[in-house]
Amino acid sequence: MSGKVEHSTANPAIAGSEMTPEKGRGIYGEITGKKYLFLILLTLAIILTSILDIMTGPASLTVGDVLRTIFTRSLSPQSMQTIVWTFRLPVALMALVVGAALGVAGAEMQTIIDNPLASPYTLGVSAAAGFGAALAIVLGVGVLPLGEMFLIPVNAFVFSFLCCMLLYFIARVKRASSETMVLAGIALLFMFNALLALLEYLSTADQVQAIVFWLFGSLAKADWFKVGVTGFVLLIILPFLAANAWGLTALRLGDDRAKSLGIDVERLRLKTLVMISVLTATAVCFVGTIGFIGLVAPHIARMMVGEDQRFFMPCSALGGALLLSAASVASKFISPGAIFPVGIATSLLGIPFFMWLIMTKRREYW
Repeated sequence: MSGKVEHSTANPAIAGSEMTPEKGRGIYGEITGKKYLFLILLTLAIILTSILDIMTGPASLTVGDVLRTIFTRSLSPQSMQTIVWTFRLPVALMALVVGAALGVAGAEMQTIIDNPLASPYTLGVSAAAGFGAALAIVLGVGVLPLGEMFLIPVNAFVFSFLCCMLLYFIARVKRASSETMVLAGIALLFMFNALLALLEYLSTADQVQAIVFWLFGSLAKADWFKVGVTGFVLLIILPFLAANAWGLTALRLGDDRAKSLGIDVERLRLKTLVMISVLTATAVCFVGTIGFIGLVAPHIARMMVGEDQRFFMPCSALGGALLLSAASVASKFISPGAIFPVGIATSLLGIPFFMWLIMTKRREYW
């Protein structure tokens, strides 16, 4: 009898704990609100690091100097206008657009290949760009008949794009698994590195120095034209990726389940790979090889907002922009008054996080 009483008194409690539509909407709204909060915090952090990036350099500026020169340019001294608008602002903005491009490219590459190690750097795309740039530096050979000013960036663009297409060809023809695609990317990485080493062996000392500096990755030669081109490509690609956000989210459930939801998996992979190829190629062709941004930023975004592409994609973009902006600031403190390659700074910042990721094996977000 007592058992029946306990059972009957327990029922209201159980019923009270059942999920209702109103409670479900409340929980969903709370989770979504936290994701929006993360995006806002990342945006504020980016604004702060960008201002700090403009402030630091051989001639130190205050926050007031930076804001006054940006928003009331005509009221600032000519020397201040030159420092901010000609030199530092393009570098700060280039760090943001390149970081965002690499962050998005890494995020979507990990999504379509379904591997946490996928990124433009680890799959040989950056190595291919380096080989194309070296080809222009050593032999003066361009894949397109363009002027000397565009020879190096166009070569880097074409070869990095070619590397991505080779990866897709392997996946399409051989029906390769994600692990095989990563191995194929590593093979391409070693192949382009070997070809690059051959060019360095055949080149003069000055040419080797130019190649090595390009491979280090640097924002020092950023100008408004390069910022405009990279930003334009980023703004063109992002809406196309956002339009496929639902399909890319479903792709993380596996090919079979995605197909059962009516998604053309092969077509989606091809479209996405082409778009991130253009994005990566445009980013690296102007600034050189910058590692770890495309690998680390998506993992940070995944821990913060999960796999929903509506939040994962912008969070990866903001995370990449923040990391490269912070690396740009760090590079100025490492070597005050001298040009320190930002690619080295990104590796120094990215390696500790990557090792932590390996050691903790946080499988719950992958």
